[in-house]
Amino acid sequence: MTAEWVLSVRGLGKVFGPVSDEVIAGTGPEHGSAKYGPTGSVVAAWGVNLDVAAGEALGVIGESGSGKSTVMRCVVGDLEPTVGSVVLRRSDGSTVDIAALDPAARRALRIHDMAIVHQNPVDGLDLRITAGGNVADRLTAAGWRSFGEIRTRAAELLDRTEVPLVRMDDLVRDFSGGMRQRVQLAKALANNPSLVLLDEPTTGLDASVAAGVLDLIRSLLDDLGIAAIVVSHDFSVIEMLTTRCVVMHHGRVVESGLTDQLFEDPHHPYSQRLVSAARA
Repeated sequence: MTAEWVLSVRGLGKVFGPVSDEVIAGTGPEHGSAKYGPTGSVVAAWGVNLDVAAGEALGVIGESGSGKSTVMRCVVGDLEPTVGSVVLRRSDGSTVDIAALDPAARRALRIHDMAIVHQNPVDGLDLRITAGGNVADRLTAAGWRSFGEIRTRAAELLDRTEVPLVRMDDLVRDFSGGMRQRVQLAKALANNPSLVLLDEPTTGLDASVAAGVLDLIRSLLDDLGIAAIVVSHDFSVIEMLTTRCVVMHHGRVVESGLTDQLFEDPHHPYSQRLVSAARA
């Protein structure tokens, strides 16, 4: 971990149900399940360590039930970890353990210092208002009050995410899926967050549209130097966007390393299956 880290996750674990040494020892990839039969406990994640530096995109890959979404929810503060720490370096240089914050402080952190790009844009946008209005919501939540400054900033962000400015005042419900995702990106970047989390950013999009969105995300991450976590079940998305990645299976990290190396020579059988599926 270098001095440039933005996010440091240490010993993260989340268990739903009773926790004991037997529960932990009786679950995981070697048992083929994250659920411990005798108690019904689910070890959604355990022993997870992550570091993300400024300007770096880290991939977290795994199928449904692997634990990747649980880790992300703990990072953004939607879930309280059973054990472990989630430390964020804020834009002013101070650090904070997200897991130790109260709900109000977590909400404030999500407005100012981190942002989420959801798999389904409906979860990140208000379809009843305009593209510019969605970005403005994020700015006003952070304390912006000048209408002129808000509109100028919204236009700048929409232009950067390749949303035609002639559509700035159009309702988002009239946008295509790909265009909604671009608006969501503009909204996420509004307050210059230290960390952006991208949750399956192209799922549900046509291949050609998805390729354009991935190209846009890649260029934005390169240009802005933001730390990012990309969560996906698709190794091709991870390969396109990230430099390092971790592979999760039944709540545990089974492999980690440089993305290109892992894609070329995966060691764990589960990683090999994911790579094979991406190449099919």
